[in-house]
Amino acid sequence: MIKRTLTYTSLLTLLFFISCNTSKDKDSATYFGGKIINPKSKFVTLHSMEKIIDTLFLDENNSFLSKLDNLNEGLYYFIHGNENQYIYLEPKDSLMLRLNTWDFDESLVFAGTGAERNNILIDCFLEEEKDDKATYKFNKLAPKEFKEKTDSLIRLKLATYNKYVENHPEETLGFNNLLKVALTYPIYSRVERYPIMSAKYSKTKEFPKTDGNFYDYRNEITINKDSLMYYGPYSKYVKNFLYNTTYALGHKPMTNEYSTSFTNDLLNTIDAKISSTESKNAFLKQTVIGHFYRKSTCNVDEKAFNNFFKLSTNKDDINQIRLLLNDSKYLERNKKIIDFTVTDFNNGKYPIDKVIDNKSTCLLFWNPEYFTKSYISSRINFLSDKFPEIQFIQIKFDCNSSDRIHNLDIKNQFFIDKESVANNFLTSKMPRAILIDNNGKIVNAFASISSNNIYSQLKELSKN
Repeated sequence: MIKRTLTYTSLLTLLFFISCNTSKDKDSATYFGGKIINPKSKFVTLHSMEKIIDTLFLDENNSFLSKLDNLNEGLYYFIHGNENQYIYLEPKDSLMLRLNTWDFDESLVFAGTGAERNNILIDCFLEEEKDDKATYKFNKLAPKEFKEKTDSLIRLKLATYNKYVENHPEETLGFNNLLKVALTYPIYSRVERYPIMSAKYSKTKEFPKTDGNFYDYRNEITINKDSLMYYGPYSKYVKNFLYNTTYALGHKPMTNEYSTSFTNDLLNTIDAKISSTESKNAFLKQTVIGHFYRKSTCNVDEKAFNNFFKLSTNKDDINQIRLLLNDSKYLERNKKIIDFTVTDFNNGKYPIDKVIDNKSTCLLFWNPEYFTKSYISSRINFLSDKFPEIQFIQIKFDCNSSDRIHNLDIKNQFFIDKESVANNFLTSKMPRAILIDNNGKIVNAFASISSNNIYSQLKELSKN
């Protein structure tokens, strides 16, 4: 594992202050704080699953500190800017962190009570990234050789786990279980992913034949731990398990998009395998939305949507997906886009026809709940370089005149307010791209800039 050393003095001073305070108070409060180098915002938020439990503002030294009363032992995560990381907290911890946003995960270190367990979790995260790159070539191996390699990795991870547990007898069962997940589930996830990756590299493009022991680890693990469903190594494993199980029903390997039949079977697999109502609903929603956006088209086969409506019990999710489905039908191919007005960042107002100006155009309507500015900037710059014949226009909804993306041309950035007619086809508040040819006609009424299919669609548009 990676060795990490703390050399900063400010956190140790803060720890001394806390320890003096807590020795006087003799309470069971938990302290969480630290220092952010090159901060991206003025605060840090602490979360338990999807709920924000505290907002911690940075002081003039870019430090923060929170006292948490009656905190339950378990997995939490904090967010700063566009980055996040997990921490494990227990009552009476005084956990201090230090990080530099220019190298967020690699610079993150902890001090204080609870530091050792959180430093090893960060080590696991960084090791997982390294293992991903090093073991990618394993997918080209035959099943027997692949299994030998991954079994060897599991033995190494379990040796690390056993050594930590032996040297830290005071650790709780809860943390030890989490540590085993952090160490081993990324490997199990690769095993579940192996069939589709192997098919990708094989000459036949067919799934490899595996023996009965290939998934023997499944007998020892569970996929129904609610408290871990938001933890990356765990949720990634569960997702890969669900997809692999669905493929095993007889589906052929798929790459750019999933068939309606596969999506339906996956929704049914989720319903059968995930017992928690909350987790089940989350996976159902992720699946139907993810597969829809992967196709990057408004030509919708509603069978999968109808199956989702039948299986989900979350009324808010059902309502949003119904709105998404309705949005996809609102605009028609080969018709002109409806007339609406956009506002630029100098508060100038323009009809959309004036913005398009008889040029091949990709209109991206976006919402910060789903796309970060950094993602849009990176993606649009990449697509613009690849397709210089097309103009890329970004339109943010429910925006104000100061909320622009700094790494993109401001002349191509606009926003719409709540009164805009464009909201008629954005009722779900979810992002969409609309491709329009140089005659002003819609070529694709519901494209997705994150889909692999967008490349062929933009290539075709660039010929106009």
